[in-house]
Amino acid sequence: SLSMSLTTVGLIAGLIVIGFLSDQHGRTIFIKLSIITTVFLLFIIPLAPSFIWIVLLRFLQGFTMAGVAGAAIAYITEEIDSRYVAFATALYIAANSAGGMAGRFLMGALAEGKSWEFAFIILGVFGLIIFIYALAALPASKRFEALSGSFRDDLAGFFVHLKKPAMLVMFGLGIVLQFSFTGMWTYLPFHLINPPYDLTLGQIAFFYLAYSFGIIGAPLAGWLTSKYTLRSVRVTGIFVLSIGMVIVFFPSLWAISIGLAVICFGFFTTHSIAATTVAQSAAHHKGSASSLYLVSYYIGVSAGTTFLSPIWEAFAWQGIVAVTASLPILYYVATTVVQNRKKAHHV
Repeated sequence: SLSMSLTTVGLIAGLIVIGFLSDQHGRTIFIKLSIITTVFLLFIIPLAPSFIWIVLLRFLQGFTMAGVAGAAIAYITEEIDSRYVAFATALYIAANSAGGMAGRFLMGALAEGKSWEFAFIILGVFGLIIFIYALAALPASKRFEALSGSFRDDLAGFFVHLKKPAMLVMFGLGIVLQFSFTGMWTYLPFHLINPPYDLTLGQIAFFYLAYSFGIIGAPLAGWLTSKYTLRSVRVTGIFVLSIGMVIVFFPSLWAISIGLAVICFGFFTTHSIAATTVAQSAAHHKGSASSLYLVSYYIGVSAGTTFLSPIWEAFAWQGIVAVTASLPILYYVATTVVQNRKKAHHV
């Protein structure tokens, strides 16, 4: 868990630093550097002489991963025709979903059948292929405009997003989405290894195939934005996510399977639209805006695994479901009420 936590911390730090630098020096250079350095570390980590070295290298790997995460959505927003930005971003999020599913399922099987070192090497080989492809095929930026102000002005522009209420709502939504999503998936195995299910970890791994519905949900959300507003699709995704959380409350394994599929569909739909909203709303420092959204997103990852522990200890699965199902709805209602009051006050 420490190796996972420090990777997330490294990712958060990298998002802040690289998101800021990409607004100054461009997107593609950081995307390519991110891939090759992450791949290099995949080959180095299995050679680490002790656990402390593994943890330190995983922190560094989290930092290097941020180059893609911090620059990709800004790159898409700048280089893709505005009519197709939402759909292109959704495809990117869908690829995240596919990677998450494959990483958990296939690498878990390789680690169990061979070793975790072998799994890392296979990931490294795959990453090397992706790097060569990106090096050859990724189009150069044509619409990127480097910031021309002083370092102090650029730094102020980075944090100006934290002064905009609409952006803060999206950042908060990122935390809430991942808090509920990660919390549900974190405590699901503990629920399923206990009676009456008594499932093995190998059997539980098949539930991660529900991520495939995220691969469907994100592009569908992008397509729906051509017919409906970003807000309406985003709000619908929030309610679908919470409905899925309720479905997994039922004891049947069929209900749990269906509920997880609905959760993934709603989560990746909402996440892709939220990421698009942030990128399109930022008039400048787009890389910084996308990075700050992802920082909030990964804060939700850490919080969902840690802060729900007392709920699990006190109320078990019922408590996890109650919190993760209600939190997105409560957040939506609370932010809507506050925004409506501000509008009424200005009128």
